Amino acid sequence: MAATDFKDYYSILGVSKTASIDEIKQAFRKLARKYHPDVNPGNKEAEAHFKEVSEAYEVLSDREKRQKYDHFGQYWQQAGQRPSGGGVNVGFDNFEFGQYNSFDEFINELLGRFGSSSPGSSSAGRQSYTYRTPTSGSTGFSGFDNFGDFNRVQEPTNQDREAAIALSLSEAFQGVQKRFSLGNETIEVRIPPGAKPGSRVRVRGKGTVNPYNQVRGDLYLKIEILPHSFFQFEGDNLVCEVPITPDEAVLGGSIEVPTPDGIVKMNIPAGIRSGQSLRLRGKGWFQPKGGRSDQLVRIAIVPPKDISPVEREYYEKIRANRIFNPRSHLQQVKL
Repeated sequence: MAATDFKDYYSILGVSKTASIDEIKQAFRKLARKYHPDVNPGNKEAEAHFKEVSEAYEVLSDREKRQKYDHFGQYWQQAGQRPSGGGVNVGFDNFEFGQYNSFDEFINELLGRFGSSSPGSSSAGRQSYTYRTPTSGSTGFSGFDNFGDFNRVQEPTNQDREAAIALSLSEAFQGVQKRFSLGNETIEVRIPPGAKPGSRVRVRGKGTVNPYNQVRGDLYLKIEILPHSFFQFEGDNLVCEVPITPDEAVLGGSIEVPTPDGIVKMNIPAGIRSGQSLRLRGKGWFQPKGGRSDQLVRIAIVPPKDISPVEREYYEKIRANRIFNPRSHLQQVKL
């Protein structure tokens, strides 16, 4: 762009000169959707606006370019300009919008191009993928599937990249060896026992290769644990719900409860109420410093739906002779 073609990128995006990167991204998303050629087929003016806001975002989303633009104004491109061959050129004049299946596909490609800026720039580096393993039979990484997910990508600072890997509760508890494809290479990763939701496993030397110094970053696998039909996490502990019968609640007794290690017996105190929790110490999840957390057993008193004639007879006798009234205190309730 010649000096005489200077454009006020802040005005084009409708943001102030002190706007944060998040505000710039938000403004760009709004305008890109408004002027995208798919939304305005055949509208050359809209297409021109779209190229203009894209150009503005390219500069203002890159810290180094933005600093030059703010400091040198219309001469920012000439400041510290290298001879030919230095840096990546991102142009818009020859964009073929028809090659994309959707706006989201186009915008991900567009933002990916902006992310490949010159060496030393803050926007060179981190990529994000999603990797899922469990039941579909397909393995591998895929890019974010909608434009809104762009907000969750960390500001790129190096050649590391992140991926999410989904494990069953059994795999997370016992540890597992996972093999999957990463681009053209197949890698194996050992997930240690006791992985928790949100924890990360570092795989050294499996990140992106820096094209300038050939140094390869690391791959960080963020653990996702698939829902289990019985166990859930509550902080560091495992939680489960166990049903008991009314007579077990009144009289107490011993019941069998599943744990990650197998079935154990647990005593139910007489008079327990529905919703109360009992603790099985050391039967929860692995702790980083060794040992296990606890398993909390939440009690649910479940009355039978179908009862035998004998059971009905005894329940009727209990009702006829019951002296306990759990609603006696309600007599005192007033507005």
